[in-house]
Amino acid sequence: MGQKTQAAGGCLIAAAGAGTGLAVWAVNSRHRFQRFEQGPDWSVLYAELPLMVLGGVAAALGLWALGQRVRARH
Repeated sequence: MGQKTQAAGGCLIAAAGAGTGLAVWAVNSRHRFQRFEQGPDWSVLYAELPLMVLGGVAAALGLWALGQRVRARH
């Protein structure tokens, strides 16, 4: 596999990880944002959202790197 193909694969995997993190965050986010008898909880947006997206990217790239390492051994 060429370097350009590996780079493109890594970028696509990172984008898919970001999308997965966003999808996981979006599940029940409306309930977390508006708590019972309280004002909106903005930490859902400025803390949880970036952490979930970055976590998804990190997990996806970690799995991609592991796959590259396993493939290089064979």
